[in-house]
Amino acid sequence: MNVTPPLFYALLVEDELADAHLVKAAFIENHILADLQHVVDGCEALEYLRREGPRFANAPRPDLILLDLNMPRMDGRKFLAALKQDPQLCNIPVVVLTTSDVERDVIASYNLGAAGYVTKPMDVVQFMAVIRDLGDYWFALVRLPENRKFRE
Repeated sequence: MNVTPPLFYALLVEDELADAHLVKAAFIENHILADLQHVVDGCEALEYLRREGPRFANAPRPDLILLDLNMPRMDGRKFLAALKQDPQLCNIPVVVLTTSDVERDVIASYNLGAAGYVTKPMDVVQFMAVIRDLGDYWFALVRLPENRKFRE
């Protein structure tokens, strides 16, 4: 049986398991046809992207990273800085998806190369709508390279 790969790959970098579950549920509810992978902090995200260790040896390169800012070990700011300094990874778009609505976090995220900044709504219905809108934009409206050379 041939299994066709999903059209898009996304990586969620989020330490709160409840928030990660909500994002996954929102992808399903909103029929976002992307393979969503989840890691819990910036260190694990870099291991995933660099395909380090047996757990991530065959990890697909994401078309989009959804990034929380406040995490243990390596927070989103440090991860974003490391990602954008890596010539093999710097072209992967990152949307910050966080509870912080502090202006300095917004400015710092864009200065570090974020493609977008979204504050997580506390209301579940609004949260689902935000993920739907993100999916519509990144996986339906935005034009990605047809040959996907940026993946490898």
